[in-house]
Amino acid sequence: MQPPAKRRRRRSLALDLTLLGVVGAVLVAAVFAAWGVIEREFYSPSAFVERYVGLLADGRASDALAMPGVAVNSSDLEDAGLPPTASDALLRSAALAAIDDVRVTSEETDGDITRVTVAYTARGYEGSTTFSVERDGSVGPAPTWRFAKSPLAVMNLTVTGSMSFDVNGFQVDKRQVSPDGMDADPLAPVAMLVFSPGLYSVSVDTAISSTPGVAVLSDSPFHAIPIEVEAQATKQFVDVVQHRVEEFLTECATQQVLQPTACPFGYFVQDRIDDTPTWSIVTQPTVAVEPEGAGWRILPAEAVAHLDVDIRSIFDGRVRPLSEDVPFIVKGTITVQPDGSASIVVTGPDTQ
Repeated sequence: MQPPAKRRRRRSLALDLTLLGVVGAVLVAAVFAAWGVIEREFYSPSAFVERYVGLLADGRASDALAMPGVAVNSSDLEDAGLPPTASDALLRSAALAAIDDVRVTSEETDGDITRVTVAYTARGYEGSTTFSVERDGSVGPAPTWRFAKSPLAVMNLTVTGSMSFDVNGFQVDKRQVSPDGMDADPLAPVAMLVFSPGLYSVSVDTAISSTPGVAVLSDSPFHAIPIEVEAQATKQFVDVVQHRVEEFLTECATQQVLQPTACPFGYFVQDRIDDTPTWSIVTQPTVAVEPEGAGWRILPAEAVAHLDVDIRSIFDGRVRPLSEDVPFIVKGTITVQPDGSASIVVTGPDTQ
């Protein structure tokens, strides 16, 4: 009876070992499968890019800027044909717009470069951006990544009619971001680094000028984005200029001479005047302004003054009364001071 019992024990041991082998193989496969999932979710190029866009979506600008390959220097910008003096004033949370519905749509590898495309929604605008990513070493068995090309872009912004403007509600002054400082050319574009992806709305809202704004989606890493914004004079500002022009002309009319000094109207006669000339403004001009450099200009406008004076003839000495409307043209310049006040100079075709 003994031999059969030994055979049963040997078969049982063989079965146990086989089962253990199968279990071990399953566990090894499970470990590799789990590591594959972990690597895709946390250590893949797609995960790296998704983490960057997620930081922007959460408004964490400084953390996004600190990711490998994001920050750039002047030589990087110059090598890419971008302005090397671009300001970093907009690389902050206060200048970020909302981003949501972030999702990776594709990942393609070409040699050492992996291109990851991410779709998203920025304040209702659908967009997608493709990032270039490369290996940056490893931490233990986990690979690390960096952007092969920075996801930053450069916004070349030209604003006429104002030295200050808002970007996503963050106020910027040209003199603060221009390399020329207080000598900044008011008509020259200012270069500012921005994140990609990002929606940037530029507007002007001051007591003098305003604009409904222009929105641009930064969706191409390391590219230049040209934007032009022309501010319009506010009604309040035009009303002030109108009032000042009327005051100036009324003051000119108090001068009892044929050619009021530094005024846009006057009268010339070959005879002599027999009494003091009297001026009055019959029709005030309707003022309109438009941007000009750092300030504004008053567009040429028609007005009418009235002159009353007695004229004595140099030939026969007879006196005749002169009562005549004198049409003239008003124009001028408006200089906006750094404190926001405005200096208005009214001129005419023949005045300095």
